[in-house]
Amino acid sequence: MNSNALYEIIVIGAGLVGLSTAYHTKLKYPDKSILILEKESKVSAHQSGHNSGVIHSGIYYKPGSLKAQNCISGYRSLIEFSDEHKVPYDICGKVIVATSNEELPALNNIYERGIQNGLSDIKKITREEINEFEPHVAGIAGIHVPQTGVIDYPYMAQKLREVLTEKLGAEVRFNEEVIKIDKDGQAYKVESSKQVYSTRKIISCAGLQSDRVANLTETENDLRIIPFRGEYYKLRPEKEYLIKNLVYPVPDPKFPFLGVHFTRMIQGGVEAGPNAVLAFKREGYKFKDFNLKDSLDTFTWPGFWTIVAKFGRIGMGEIYRSLSKTAFTKALQKLLPEITEDDLIPGGAGVRAQACDRNGNLIDDFNILESENIIHVRNAPSPAATSCLAIGKTISEKI
Repeated sequence: MNSNALYEIIVIGAGLVGLSTAYHTKLKYPDKSILILEKESKVSAHQSGHNSGVIHSGIYYKPGSLKAQNCISGYRSLIEFSDEHKVPYDICGKVIVATSNEELPALNNIYERGIQNGLSDIKKITREEINEFEPHVAGIAGIHVPQTGVIDYPYMAQKLREVLTEKLGAEVRFNEEVIKIDKDGQAYKVESSKQVYSTRKIISCAGLQSDRVANLTETENDLRIIPFRGEYYKLRPEKEYLIKNLVYPVPDPKFPFLGVHFTRMIQGGVEAGPNAVLAFKREGYKFKDFNLKDSLDTFTWPGFWTIVAKFGRIGMGEIYRSLSKTAFTKALQKLLPEITEDDLIPGGAGVRAQACDRNGNLIDDFNILESENIIHVRNAPSPAATSCLAIGKTISEKI
């Protein structure tokens, strides 16, 4: 393997967070040489290209958290970038729906968080008002969130790459998995599956592989990625009239997922889902996908078994819904009573990189680890896509 010229900065990962980080860094330091290394053959190959395409408003997140701060500022940056570069999006709004009296306190808590996070246009709505927005949806109360929208994230990633390489002078190299990082005097040697590079600074935005890349430089990496697959159905074209825009349930505050919901997609069609099933392969988008190393990394992590003790019953329900279309349909009928199994056809799937510590705590907020001339983004779950430009700017300011 040959050693190339010295780069000022190497970014590992060409998902939305990695591309956005390189973009803001290049804007801030136009004379610095930046190389982006991506192990796949294209940008946004995993989480950035397998999500539901929602522009999140920031209503769910704890005020003052990195999620809340970056989602709200990232939202504005996302719209500005999309307008400038003609990325398709639609701010269509959504409703969050309570279907029982037991959910009303959590619904009110979400509303209060939204107000604290600056979403002044959100509105509590009655059963009748729910049906003004979504005539076929059942609920006893809800929140209308006008700021929520849908967008083509893979197209946005392509635009970021285009701007980086054609206008800002950064390099992107594909099919180069980073396998080793060594200190080399005042610099680092970064070995990929093809070549060895020298750099002064490293920024890792490796998503589903973020803990493994962190382990290349950190002796005490206290987080492990536990992959959860989210599976979707789609409404048959003749049934798409049942959903006008986006419809979400009140999420279980004890579980770090938003629950099955309905999303009108920017390319057309309506998705229903996802569930949240433990994946036996970090980049496995089908139920039968299996990787021995990925599975061993999950099962040998002590925090995983604490998760099983906490959420085992919920997890079995998610697996059951994965295997049973009837059970999946029943979950959707809480929001949309008239939907039937025949109205659903198989959709896509995504895998969420959920960081977990040794004690079994699922890390809810973004997590960025800084050491000497190295920055690791170790946890960037939803709304990382919405927040990507804000996260990228935050990281660029740490350099």
